[in-house]
Amino acid sequence: MNFLKKIFRFFTFFLLILTFLLLEPSITEAKVDITIQDGIEIKRSLESLRDIDFQTWQVVAYPQNKHLNILRIVGYPGSLRLDHPDDLIVRSGIKEWVLKDITLENSELANDSREAAAEFNLEPLLLNLTQNRPLRLFLPEAFNELPIPPYLVKEWRSLILDEIQDEEI
Repeated sequence: MNFLKKIFRFFTFFLLILTFLLLEPSITEAKVDITIQDGIEIKRSLESLRDIDFQTWQVVAYPQNKHLNILRIVGYPGSLRLDHPDDLIVRSGIKEWVLKDITLENSELANDSREAAAEFNLEPLLLNLTQNRPLRLFLPEAFNELPIPPYLVKEWRSLILDEIQDEEI
């Protein structure tokens, strides 16, 4: 009986190791999406994330011009109306940034009756980040905390670096 237990444990251990070796864990990574708008190529980072209340938000980061990078947060239309201007608070560890609400500067969003999107100037955050660390976003009256994983922060930082490199060429 003791011998059977040892054989069972050995095969269980062997199968576990084999399973870990054969199955690769999928690495989550945002993808840079390239769109063409008015004949101009625009690179953007697009991801759907859930806040701590399990509400889904679409998070889009894109360069508007060489001095303005935008973070657009979009909620499900009809479920919530976003007030403007309402600055976005970003925290990482003990650091905190306040991103200015620039939604009303975009005529398309300013005239959208659904009021389900907000845009923020991402530049102050991107210029101060030196690492791809997780972030937590807070938008009063919309969500208490929207976690941003490091892979997405890396994607955002790559957009601004791409923009800087394009200017130098």
